[in-house]
Amino acid sequence: MGQKIFQTNAQLKDWLSDQNSTIIFIPTMGGLHPGHQYLIQKAKERKTNTNQIILVSIFVNPLQFCKGEDFKKYPRNINRDAELAFSAGADAIWVPDYFEVFPGGEDSHFKIQVPETLHNQLCGVERKGHFDGVATVIIRLIKIIQPEKLILGEKDWQQLIIIRKLFQELSIPIRIESFATQRDQSGFAYSSRNTYLSDSERVNAQALPNLIQDAKDIFSKEKIISLKKIESKLKHSNLEIEYIKIVDAFSLEEKENIKGICLLAAAVRCGSTRLIDHTFLMHRKPIIAVDGPAGAGKSTVTKEFAKRLGFIYLDTGAMYRAVTWLILHNSIDPSNQVEIKDILKDAKLEFKNSNLDEQKIFINNTDVTEKIRSPKVTSIVSEIAKQQFVRELLTTKQQVIGDSGGLIAEGRDIGTAVFPDADVKIFLTATPKERAKRRSLDLEKRGYQYTSIEDLEKEIKERDKKDSERKIAPLKKAQDAIELVTDGLNIEDVLTEMTYIFRSKIPEEIWPTPNL
Repeated sequence: MGQKIFQTNAQLKDWLSDQNSTIIFIPTMGGLHPGHQYLIQKAKERKTNTNQIILVSIFVNPLQFCKGEDFKKYPRNINRDAELAFSAGADAIWVPDYFEVFPGGEDSHFKIQVPETLHNQLCGVERKGHFDGVATVIIRLIKIIQPEKLILGEKDWQQLIIIRKLFQELSIPIRIESFATQRDQSGFAYSSRNTYLSDSERVNAQALPNLIQDAKDIFSKEKIISLKKIESKLKHSNLEIEYIKIVDAFSLEEKENIKGICLLAAAVRCGSTRLIDHTFLMHRKPIIAVDGPAGAGKSTVTKEFAKRLGFIYLDTGAMYRAVTWLILHNSIDPSNQVEIKDILKDAKLEFKNSNLDEQKIFINNTDVTEKIRSPKVTSIVSEIAKQQFVRELLTTKQQVIGDSGGLIAEGRDIGTAVFPDADVKIFLTATPKERAKRRSLDLEKRGYQYTSIEDLEKEIKERDKKDSERKIAPLKKAQDAIELVTDGLNIEDVLTEMTYIFRSKIPEEIWPTPNL
């Protein structure tokens, strides 16, 4: 393929048409550093076939510089940038001039106006119109290039949130993947503007990442944070504070109480140089809730996804099946709630991993992993699961297991009742016909008989109706869940989609991307 540098749109498009390839696009303003190289390396790792091209653009966008800012002195060294980009794995570099991006000038094109709720936070307060310029240029760039995927850094977190929201609202079918802020050995975040700092200023500026990291360490142990102390120490290092705030990581609204994923963000001036930094704050590790109807493939993919993430896997459906098996095994009438309460109040329910890394479920020290998949248990589990005592008992057990996070749970009401504050919610589903086909294969594998796929489909529809109409914790998609229809997808396809959803909700700094 060869490493190419293009300056005009025509040159780039002619070359791309010859390649017949899809594009992984990394937009930059030049002044490349190891942080940019990390993005390029990650893009290279994400290549799924040889027909994908990693394209890096270098365009110093005048629209995102406010009055009095450093547009004219912004670092420009194409040869050095090209060397860094190609050594990291870029296939081509596009260096358009102003009129290639804005033919006829910026006034000849539509401009994007970022919602005030996102713009008038953090960096946008002092930099009026900055994010409008960012949003406008990204739309221009992707219109010209038409990439399959966009790679962005998490260092400019507010910018990332705005671009994600922009693509979502305009239904732009380009995937955005983001990667963590990269730092040097002292913890200083790489930035194109770091070259402005003198040696003495660099010593003072080091206080910013040090204090941000110290605050995170203190919060992880004591669950408290003092912005006033951080402010005082920043000033002591001769840094002029523009802002230091704790905000919701996605809405960017300022927060007094830390709930969910929050951002501790700061902007300071060291001499004439403006620097930003941030870290993420959470009371626990992330929780993923996977809901959906029976037979949608939740257990298979959720178990594998948990393994790849290094999360605890919680099969709540297996818990209800285990309880159902215990009731049937003791010949208790499923409608006799008194006897059910009596047998369950002291029941010991456990998950254990075998030497083969397979999770097994035990109830009262009996391994019921295979027993709970019988047609008899399947036919009655919905009746047991809808009983309030059973629901409350198992929900409490599930919440205790998930208290520290680092967990992926699957079931029918995980995102609505068990973990309503889950950081990632996925509603995994498939058509009844597809689920009946999967159910038949599972039964055959386990040695169980069934009448016909048509009868299985009928049973699945009836169970869906029961699960969705029950009064206690009905099956329904949580308002903030992302629906994933698995018809026609194999396991790896579903895992790829789940990874993309996970990465759109969990910054890489909090939990790195799993390898697929």
